[in-house]
Amino acid sequence: MLYGIAAATSALFLAAVLAALLRSPALRLGLVDRRWRRPVPLSGGVAVVLAVGAVAGAGQWTGVALLGDGTGRLLAGAATVAVLGFVADARRVKTRFLVGGTALAAACVVPYARTGVAAGLLAVGWIVFVTLGFRALDHADGLAGTVGVVTAFGVGICAAAEAMHGLAVLLSVLAAALTGFLTHNRPPARVGLGACGALFTGFVLAAAAVTTRAGQELGSGAGVLFALTVIVAADVLLVVLGRRPLLRGGPDHLAHRLRRLGLTARGATVVLGVGALSGVLVAVLVHLGRVAGSGVLWVAAGALIVVLALLRIKPHGPRRSMNTQVRAQLRVRSG
Repeated sequence: MLYGIAAATSALFLAAVLAALLRSPALRLGLVDRRWRRPVPLSGGVAVVLAVGAVAGAGQWTGVALLGDGTGRLLAGAATVAVLGFVADARRVKTRFLVGGTALAAACVVPYARTGVAAGLLAVGWIVFVTLGFRALDHADGLAGTVGVVTAFGVGICAAAEAMHGLAVLLSVLAAALTGFLTHNRPPARVGLGACGALFTGFVLAAAAVTTRAGQELGSGAGVLFALTVIVAADVLLVVLGRRPLLRGGPDHLAHRLRRLGLTARGATVVLGVGALSGVLVAVLVHLGRVAGSGVLWVAAGALIVVLALLRIKPHGPRRSMNTQVRAQLRVRSG
């Protein structure tokens, strides 16, 4: 217990300090997010990876908190994906290489002895989906970090319930490191997560969730995995249904469309964070047996309704704030 608190505190402090220290080198090297109007250095992802690796490695080296073979292999796979993401931040990398590299890493961490080969291959696909979906979620200030913290706590509770203490510690360290990163990433962001941090976070969360649910009934397990990552799934579904051509980039993600409804950047992040918390809460309750497995259907229905509603919001064109809309209505009435 005391080690868990100390580890989380160390990861939070270390990630916050590293994100600030690496900001200037990232700017000099050109590791910036060019999608935003201002250059945002992508030092946050490297800081999160280094903080999690340092704290987890210290616990393993001292013997205070042994990760175990499965968790150590998971962390190694996540580090490999993080390196691939760092390359993608530094230079353009085709999507198929990201998919292939993530799939290879996922194939090495899935516990086939508990899932079986067929379910294990499905788990590999799910890990790839969530990992790349988490990278796509990094389109708004504070969003990926907020959803990552909420999801890490949820998966950590499930891991603790299964007596996977090493995995639970790793997830708490990840949540703390993301919290430290958020001190610099809240709107307006001073640092970004980038592909390095987003792929690392998504891989750890997805692989940890699969490991925790391995051996459970397939339908129930899939429902819990979906609820744990409902915001990622909803964002990908929204883009798939609304983007033509699919591989073209554009401001058509969840946060973008919420902004066009008049929400501020911080407001959109809060709304989506609450959505992630709702899905995680249902998933944890189902995993603990406090709620029937059908509870995830309510999460799926809610996500589908939100996606269909946001599809009606045009992703392009001038955005009008709430105040602008109110003033326009007053001018019409006065005229």
